[in-house]
Amino acid sequence: PKNCIYYTGGIVLSILQNYGNLPIDDLYAKVKQQNGMTFPVLLLSLDWLYLINAAIINEKGEVKLCS
Repeated sequence: PKNCIYYTGGIVLSILQNYGNLPIDDLYAKVKQQNGMTFPVLLLSLDWLYLINAAIINEKGEVKLCS
């Protein structure tokens, strides 16, 4: 389940809930440290979260949770 989109998306959501808005490179550092996620998997997770309206990239280039 480590590479399941639901699992990796949940990790990204959890980090954003704990740290707030983050630039993609900072978010990648945190997900890589927490569970060894690769950058392509992070991007796929962000695509998924965008498609389900859970996260967006704001005008500052930070990943942000949708409300």
